Formats: sequence, C-alpha cells, structure tokens
Amino acid sequence: MRNPLQEQLLKAGLVEKDKVAKVVREQAKQRQGKAQAAPAEERVDAQRLQAERAERDRALAAERNAEARAKEVQAQVRQIIEASRVKRDGDIAYRFTDGDRIASVLVNDAQRAQLAAGTLAIVRHDDGFELLPRAAADKIHVRDPARIALDHGRKEGDPPPPDEDDDYYKQFVVPDDLIW
Repeated sequence: MRNPLQEQLLKAGLVEKDKVAKVVREQAKQRQGKAQAAPAEERVDAQRLQAERAERDRALAAERNAEARAKEVQAQVRQIIEASRVKRDGDIAYRFTDGDRIASVLVNDAQRAQLAAGTLAIVRHDDGFELLPRAAADKIHVRDPARIALDHGRKEGDPPPPDEDDDYYKQFVVPDDLIW
C-alpha cells in the first residue's frame, strides 16, 4: 500500500517502481521493529556500557558478599560466646588492661586461678566482658581476634589452633572429577 505522494511520483515518472517497493519494505520493517542493525560504532558503545555495568554489578555483589560474610562471622562469635560463657559468681575484682583503659570483672578464687593459668579467657561481648573456656576462646580467636580482651594461654606469635571440624572432615575425600 503506497501513499498518494508515491503514486503521484510514479505516474510522473520521477521514481522507479523498484525503488518505491524498496522504500515501502524498509518502512514496514521499521514499523515492525526489524530495522537494520545499528552501526558498528553504536554497537561498540553499547557493548562497552554493558561491560561497565557488569563490572560495577560484580563489584557491588562482591562488596555485599563481604558485608554478609562479616555479619555471619560476628553472628558466629556472638553464638559461641553466648553458648559457652562461664557464669561469674564471685566477689573478687579481677583487673586487666583493655586497650588503654583498665577494666575489671568479678570472679571467684577458682576462676581467678584459671584466668592466670590460661584455661579461661576474657572476651568482649556487647558492652561488657565474658569468661570463656580455652576451646571457645580459640574458636573466637580464629574468627575475630579483636574480641579477645585477655588470654594468658596464648602468646602473641602463636598460630591459631587447627579447627576441630577441619580434622574431622579430612577423613572424607572428595573426588577431583565430582560434577554437581
């Protein structure tokens, strides 16, 4: 279907029938969304923008994953502290340095001896301090060493103890060709 102008130009002999048909086909393609591909320069720009967006999305995802991992570690530390804290029921003030200030917790004679021997450790929890047994303190030291306020059982250069879970799972061998 041609418009009246095209009909007049055909009758006057100013255009050829082939050219008019070609123009009609191109217009139909444009209306249907099947236009010719964008020039190479525009495609390159679009690909570059898409690559930049993908890189930015990857960076944001990595940042979100790091934040989620940090929250997960803090939740694990909180759970370890709450599950294994030792009840403090003494009236002896045990003083220790916490950074640049002196803090104290109330303990009994047995707990004081255990703190001195290194079988108990003091960790920061919320706004206060909690007493933890050696095994729990080691787990916290692996996850967040800054939470340990006092630990006479560990020297500054000591490597963290091996995780018990790792030792247990070493007996299960995962094949190299495992496909999920």
